[in-house]
Amino acid sequence: MDGGALHADATPEEAWNVLSSDPAAALVDVRTAAEWAFVGTPDLGDVRGSLVRIEWQTYPDMTRNPTFTEAVDRALRESGSGPDAPVYFLCRSGARSASAATAMMQVGYRHCFNVVGGFEGARDGEGHRGTKEGWKAARLPWSQP
Repeated sequence: MDGGALHADATPEEAWNVLSSDPAAALVDVRTAAEWAFVGTPDLGDVRGSLVRIEWQTYPDMTRNPTFTEAVDRALRESGSGPDAPVYFLCRSGARSASAATAMMQVGYRHCFNVVGGFEGARDGEGHRGTKEGWKAARLPWSQP
């Protein structure tokens, strides 16, 4: 990590590789419940790491979740993860997840990574997400209810 950032960045593929091999690793999806329902979520069914979904901001007013760090800590510990495990944070494009990773570093988590490009990434030339960068563009497993 560089001296200015509290968290490190990881590509979706780097996150997938660690989640595939380390049972203590976790992916924290910090998007809103509406995004999970309408856009989809990463599918970690075939890997050893766990998926935790806790909103960084709540829909529709997008105010910061005041219990985020406590809820994530509790969920990670329940999943067999914790402050010494690698934890990857994911949002739509990588902005909210960077803030969430930093917040968890500030409460004692040592190995927090922002997934660059998030779940859908930036818009392409036609205004669509999920084609240029991020989890979907990397063709990693995901599902939609």
